[in-house]
Amino acid sequence: MKNLKKAFILCSLALVFTVILADASYAESLMGIAADKAITLFKNVKAIIFIVGGFGLVGIAFQAIFGKVKWSWFAGLAVGLAILAAASAIVNYATGDTAGNQAGASTNMQDTFQDSTNGTIGGE
Repeated sequence: MKNLKKAFILCSLALVFTVILADASYAESLMGIAADKAITLFKNVKAIIFIVGGFGLVGIAFQAIFGKVKWSWFAGLAVGLAILAAASAIVNYATGDTAGNQAGASTNMQDTFQDSTNGTIGGE
């Protein structure tokens, strides 16, 4: 128990000195890198979910046509995919359209609906 208490005090002191001695520009670049990685991860996961969800829509539609599942399941999956498509627009609205525009962030969060209006797929 004594060793655990000493380790906790040592870690607390290291954290305090890190916070005191850390430069503000380091935090800005770190947060920019973290935002960039999070946006890239969100885009990649969203693409995978759209592909799997599309196959799911086709499968559930066939099962609903033949009476194996309820149509509400099909509607629920369709609404869920629509909410996922609008997720980045909701984040952009809530953050004042600054998501992905932090210092050091090279990737902007793009809206799936907005991409479809300018004739590109995925912001290409």
